[in-house]
Amino acid sequence: MALDIKICGLKTDAAMAAALAGGASHVGFIFFAKSPRYVEPAEAGRLREAARGNATAVAVTVDAGDAFLDEIIAQMQPDMLQLHGAETPDRVAEVKARYGVPAMKALSVSEAADLERIKPFIGIADRFLFDAKPPKGSELPGGNGVAFDWHILAGLDGSVDYMLSGGLNAANIGDALRLADPPGIDISSGVESAPGVKDPALIARFFRAVRTARNTRAA
Repeated sequence: MALDIKICGLKTDAAMAAALAGGASHVGFIFFAKSPRYVEPAEAGRLREAARGNATAVAVTVDAGDAFLDEIIAQMQPDMLQLHGAETPDRVAEVKARYGVPAMKALSVSEAADLERIKPFIGIADRFLFDAKPPKGSELPGGNGVAFDWHILAGLDGSVDYMLSGGLNAANIGDALRLADPPGIDISSGVESAPGVKDPALIARFFRAVRTARNTRAA
C-alpha cells in the first residue's frame, strides 16, 4: 500500500528541495501567525511552484476568515486546504464550496473516544488528520512535538482516510507505522533543528527511516 508523506511547515527553498527529493507526496505551509512556521501567502506561492506536478501543496489554516482564505487561495493556489481549528462540518462544507478545493480536517486526539468526533465530518471532509492534543498552555493547535497513543487507531474503520501526525520523528516512525498502519503521515517539528527551522539532513534521515521501517515490515 502506498504511504502518503507530508512535510509540513516549510519556509525555505532548501527544505522544499529536501522534502521533494525524499519523495514527499504532500508539502504543507502554515498560515497561523502564532506559529514559528508561519509563512506569508505570497512566499508560500513562490515556494509551492517546485511542487507542481510532484506533490500536493497544502495550505494549513486555523479558523481563518474568508478574507484571509481569499488571499491564500489567490497567492498560493493550494491543491488542498487543511483546517486545523474548531471548524464545524458546516464551515468545512462552506469552504469547500467557496473555493472548489479539497479539505482535510484536523482533529486533536488523546483517547479512543476522540475518534467519534469524525462522524459529523464524514462525507464532508476529504481526509482527516489526527494530531495529539496540545500540551496545556500551548497556543499552537499542532506542531508541538507530542504524540498520542497510536494503538487507538487500530479500531478505526478501514474506510477512513487519514494522516497521522504529532510527535513523529526518525526514531519512532517504525513503531507508528507498525502500530497504526496509517494511510498517510505528517511531520513538522520532528525534522527541525529549532522551532520553525527545517533541517534538510533531518528530513533526509526521516525518509530513510520510513523506507527502512516499510522494508522491514514487507520482509
